[in-house]
Amino acid sequence: MDDLRRAPADNINGTDDDGRPKRTGTFYTASAHIITTVVGSGVLSLPWAISQLGWIAGPMALISFSLITLFASTILADFYRFPDPVSGRRNYTYMDVVKVNLGGRYNKLSGIAQYGNLVGFTIGYIITSANSMVAIKRSYCFHKHGHSFGCHTPINLFIIIFGVIQVFLSQIPNIQELSMLSLLTTVMCCCHASIGLGLSIAKVAGQYLNLSTSLTGVFIDGDKSNTNNLWTTFTALGNLAFAFGFSEVLIEIQDTLGSSKPENRVMKQASLAGISISTLFYMSCGLLGYGAFGDKAPGNILAGFGFFEPFWLIDLANIFVVIHLTGAYQICGQPVFGFVESFTRHRWPNTGLVNHEYAINMPGYGVYRATLFRMIWRTTYVIITTVIAMMFPFFNDIVGLTGALSFWPLTVYFPIKMRIERKKIPIFSFKWVWMQTLSMCCLLTSIAATIGSSQGIVKSLQTFKIFKSIA
Repeated sequence: MDDLRRAPADNINGTDDDGRPKRTGTFYTASAHIITTVVGSGVLSLPWAISQLGWIAGPMALISFSLITLFASTILADFYRFPDPVSGRRNYTYMDVVKVNLGGRYNKLSGIAQYGNLVGFTIGYIITSANSMVAIKRSYCFHKHGHSFGCHTPINLFIIIFGVIQVFLSQIPNIQELSMLSLLTTVMCCCHASIGLGLSIAKVAGQYLNLSTSLTGVFIDGDKSNTNNLWTTFTALGNLAFAFGFSEVLIEIQDTLGSSKPENRVMKQASLAGISISTLFYMSCGLLGYGAFGDKAPGNILAGFGFFEPFWLIDLANIFVVIHLTGAYQICGQPVFGFVESFTRHRWPNTGLVNHEYAINMPGYGVYRATLFRMIWRTTYVIITTVIAMMFPFFNDIVGLTGALSFWPLTVYFPIKMRIERKKIPIFSFKWVWMQTLSMCCLLTSIAATIGSSQGIVKSLQTFKIFKSIA
């Protein structure tokens, strides 16, 4: 019945009901976008995060973040169209959704949170990719000279290399045209996660009687002060929150779906599939990685050299990581690009720099429509994020801080508040109380993770020499 209601909305001339080019996204492309975004650099830090929390709190926290993210994505999917979730007017961004449901003030706050954290995600992806590139070079060095050889390698060159690649990829006009890249990166993330999983299983099997793990994690480790253990525990929570961050781009992903079926129904199915697959990978990699390394789990399971051999397999896994995060950078960067470009088009509608398109015939692609502003703005954005990554290449702390800052406002607070407003849920009713309790618990978690990650960055800066990071 829903499909019959939607059919007349589509224009036979190749446009959708809003006059934009017909959307062609499907359940599979949406699931690929979700997996590409969710199973990003976060999966590499999971063994370290679990080691800080232990066998009890680690899996519980991981499952909790997964369920909360799934709950929030189900809520958000119904807000793509307004006021009716099936036949209402489209909202193209997270900010649009907040604006029509909560008003202008909340719209600005959500924009600061969303785009600020998307910038954080792209910086985190640069750092992670550069670490994997460095790991490829160091892996061969270790194989050639032995594991005790330093093989120290400057990281800045590899950060620049990744940035140059992104300068070209960032000229892809919009997120809908990333479908093939997203599918490729989904395969890559499954490959590198599977290699990490397989190596962890082999390591666990080889040292079954010598595992150094605990139920409560490194918090009870006598070699560290309770204060330091508390900070790292908070940072670990931020890493877990980062691992499930995709609410920032959910609406943008939903906006790629074809309208032959209700977008909210397809998006809920894609969210369930994407989060379920991601959680399965996370549980496997996180728990087996912790089982393999115990309290000495490296911050990055593939680039931190918990594994040395077979060196070629580790190199292959890190190549997969780089390819994967190349696409993930674009999935998170495209909403930022689109927001600025949309603003400038409305602000200066008659300016040629912003609005004049140059048609370029590209073999294998067709006609590419370029604008000078898009080229300048997107190149500038990549340069800025690349420089920031060179200034603060602290993997776990940056990942933790980004996850902490984004999790509560974007994944929990705004979806719950919009649900309460839309459904007119009475104050102090059972549903209102438990939703507000959930929001408050997530707020406290985000605050704790922010404090822990910030403390870690401050500590790292005390001995760090800017632009001179050595792996």
